[in-house]
Amino acid sequence: MDSIIVTGGAELNGRIPIAGAKNACLALMPATLLSDEPLTLTNAPRLSDIKTMTQLLQSLGAEVTSMQDGRVLTLSSHNLTSHRADYDIVRKMRASNLVLGPLLARAGHAVVSLPGGCAIGARPMDLHIAGLEALGAEVELKDGYLHAVARGGLKGAVIEQRFASVGATENIVMAATLAKGTTVLKNAAREPEIVDLVRCLRAMGARIAGEGTSRIEIEGVDRLGGATHRVVADRIELGTYMIAPAIAGGSVELIGGTRDLLPAFCEKLEEAGVTITQTNEGLHVARANGRVHAVDVKTEVYPGFPTDLQAQMMALMCTSDGVSVLEETIFENRFMHAPELMRMGAKIDVHGGHATVTGVQRLKGAPVMATDLRASVSLILAGLGAEGETQVNRVYHLDRGYERVEEKLSACGARIERVRGE
Repeated sequence: MDSIIVTGGAELNGRIPIAGAKNACLALMPATLLSDEPLTLTNAPRLSDIKTMTQLLQSLGAEVTSMQDGRVLTLSSHNLTSHRADYDIVRKMRASNLVLGPLLARAGHAVVSLPGGCAIGARPMDLHIAGLEALGAEVELKDGYLHAVARGGLKGAVIEQRFASVGATENIVMAATLAKGTTVLKNAAREPEIVDLVRCLRAMGARIAGEGTSRIEIEGVDRLGGATHRVVADRIELGTYMIAPAIAGGSVELIGGTRDLLPAFCEKLEEAGVTITQTNEGLHVARANGRVHAVDVKTEVYPGFPTDLQAQMMALMCTSDGVSVLEETIFENRFMHAPELMRMGAKIDVHGGHATVTGVQRLKGAPVMATDLRASVSLILAGLGAEGETQVNRVYHLDRGYERVEEKLSACGARIERVRGE
């Protein structure tokens, strides 16, 4: 397996381009299943998860063409040959469940394996199922597969989610675009990725209003057409690279970044003493002299502090001046990076959904192991500011969500390299 070696102590100075959002693209790609006309996505990220979604769509009979070194994807579902998403592909990535709603809406039936992905919590499918059942589907779990059928087609309904789930919102909205009548989704997720999906669906001919709010209204149409859509910038990659100069020192301009993608996160970084300035091309981020201040963080649904940036923020707090408390409210098993940071000299006390971090003067490099996607990059960030060499093992997680991370950081002066495994 590949590993990444980081030698700490080098300040970062330069520019980092922010890729298209992984989580947005993984929802946009299944939208092709709603139409028999081509869907073209530009600014697509080049990640292993995108390849996995490509394989899944191709297994259903969709055609996927990659151009411009993977930056442009053209998808066509004019000749679907299957309505079954097999375990062998779905187990690799949780977002695979996003084919369920589109398949059900387009074909009236679907068989989709329960998904896999990072081991950061149960993340059950009950909200997806409840939403689709409200639209008139019958869903049964058999042998690890969800068997869904909509006899007579889907019908509009009023649906109120008990939790503002991003994935369930995406599945329900896509399914409702082809349902008969009007669907009102209450307590909908408000994330930028939801807004991006709705804009794409609207370009395909869907009638949707309210994206970016907790109430989305969808008026079903008979069919959707093709479209060309640019994938929104990846706010989690943006936040990750905003933390890099805060840990290592220096200043970095993040091309394509905007504050509105991460309002609560930007506020916390500034509270910690990091300077953030909007430029013509993106965000300029610099650390003030000395250590950052300790700040408390509570993860929440958008527009709150993102759970996908909690591990990176913990890495920053490990060398802060003071004591911080990080509360994780989204996933119940998302502090697995804490023991690895402690191997580097961090002082962290985890109790349930809370982690108390007492900042130290400096971390020390050590061999560490990545446990999930965001944990892997948090260890790389920690290594940037640590004394000596940090070896991050099991970085196959990293390639699911970060595009050429070592190249982007080394271009700004980081001493980082990938060591290829056998």
